[in-house]
Amino acid sequence: MDKEQKQGLIEEYREHPTDTGSSTVQVAVLTHRIRELTEHLREHKNDEHSRYGLIKMVGLRRRHLEYLAREDISQYQSLLGRLGLRR
Repeated sequence: MDKEQKQGLIEEYREHPTDTGSSTVQVAVLTHRIRELTEHLREHKNDEHSRYGLIKMVGLRRRHLEYLAREDISQYQSLLGRLGLRR
């Protein structure tokens, strides 16, 4: 992901003008990175180092989503719909 893509995601999912690290932004960025890495692993099936990184990212995203579900269920459900995630 290049700098412009990441900045676009931050602008789309931020909650206020100076927000760069809220859970919603982090989940959006992680989801984008997970999708890119999944495509990479479809072509490079034996890349175990990238697979390990993917597993860590999925776990981190899951923890952020659990936090959001606990703190603000409406924002959580909205985010799942916007990102196209199932839970």
